[in-house]
Amino acid sequence: MTADVRLVRDLVGRIDDREPLVVVIGDGILDRWTVGEADRVSREAPAPVVRVTERIAVPGGAANTAVNARALGARVRLVGYVGDDESGRTLRDRLTAAGVDTTFLVEVPGARTTTKDRIVGGDRVVVRVDDVAAPPEGDARARFGEAVARAVRCADAATVCDYGLGVDPEAVVPMLDRDRPAALVVDAHDLTRWAVLQPDLVTPNAGETAALLAHAAGTRSHDLGQGAARVTAVVEARDDVLAATGARAAVVTLDRDGTVLLEPGAPTDAGAGPNPVFRTRATPAVEQQASGAGDTFCAAATVALAVGATRWQAVSLAQAAADVVVREVGTSVCSARALVDSVTAPAETVVDDDELADAVAAARAAGRRIVFTNGCFDVVHRGHTTYLRQASELGDLLVVALNDDDSVRRLKGPERPINTAEDRAGVLAALACVDLVTVFATDTPIPLLRRIRPDVYVKGGDYSPEMLSETAVVREYGGEVVMVDYVAEHSTTAVVRRIRDAS
Repeated sequence: MTADVRLVRDLVGRIDDREPLVVVIGDGILDRWTVGEADRVSREAPAPVVRVTERIAVPGGAANTAVNARALGARVRLVGYVGDDESGRTLRDRLTAAGVDTTFLVEVPGARTTTKDRIVGGDRVVVRVDDVAAPPEGDARARFGEAVARAVRCADAATVCDYGLGVDPEAVVPMLDRDRPAALVVDAHDLTRWAVLQPDLVTPNAGETAALLAHAAGTRSHDLGQGAARVTAVVEARDDVLAATGARAAVVTLDRDGTVLLEPGAPTDAGAGPNPVFRTRATPAVEQQASGAGDTFCAAATVALAVGATRWQAVSLAQAAADVVVREVGTSVCSARALVDSVTAPAETVVDDDELADAVAAARAAGRRIVFTNGCFDVVHRGHTTYLRQASELGDLLVVALNDDDSVRRLKGPERPINTAEDRAGVLAALACVDLVTVFATDTPIPLLRRIRPDVYVKGGDYSPEMLSETAVVREYGGEVVMVDYVAEHSTTAVVRRIRDAS
């Protein structure tokens, strides 16, 4: 069991035992997703025609933070504005169903509820339409402050989620100054608005951090750079970030580059000294349709602090929770169970040759059909997940054999792999359709095939059986070779090229 597994299990257990009271204050949004197939272009305009197959409405923004905190085991009160329209009623119903206390929502007569509508065609968002409510005034703002004052009584932690949609520091700050919980987290597009609170933790992303540094320097913009340079720039700017936000600590989220925790007195060199700056690494994932991972991160960090976790422990838990939802489509929620499963599944699923042989023998004795596939799986994308899902449907136990790092270099060149075998195995093991993952060092999986003799050997449809040296081996012992559909324009090489071009 790794340290991360112990940490997650310990914190999830503490949360379950204590059921901390967390108050989420901020801009609630109703996220709506219209999903369908898009296989043709309209004659009326150069736009895809989406044939609708599903409609989904879920809490977004601060409401998503509240739902995630509840799913992790906290008792949650949400303070936010909501209109008396159909969207407001739907948002309230979804929150109640998730177990969030909506008593402190401030309903504004005649107002709209902010909504974000996404139309998804195939594997990508075709368009997003935001219907943003006007900021409430007068009586509504006064009622909002009163709701904050009532909600934070006896709270273990509070988080402010300000997306610039109407939550006003003037209505919130006096109430938190008067009755401040033990842990206060702020997640805001403009963190300078909340500096007077001196939050225990703020969670700016790369763009928000660049804006903070531009503000501190009195300039219009600030460039953090790309890749590893971003981490260095963030660490070197620690004092400016903390001064601009008034925070006791900041965790800067850098999407695929993970996070950097900035604390007073910590080293300003990410790799120097006996106590280097604390970082987390993000699990690689395709994020085209993912939404709200920042909300999940904020929720998990806040709940962890509510049960007395240190900052680095809270950040570690938050990164693990964000890794869960970023692999899902749409605005997703990380439950305590999903969080524990996500960190334990790789250890239980990734096996060596002997363990694999034993597991396959047991499955075969139970009458299960064994499916086997292999590859580098360097940056897992939709082409991979579609292919693996199709493979899993051909039998009862899907085994994925992964080229080790040296064999990837021999096959793909000196700049590959992008991700280590350990990371690649962990990502594959987290997929629901994959049962077992193993790593092999040879250029082909033929020795492994001869040992475990799977019933079905699967490759993507960009191959033919005649192209594969494995075909003769599988057919020799009576196995079946199957080519599954190839998902065009989703190759790892294309993904890597797009990432490098963007950098």
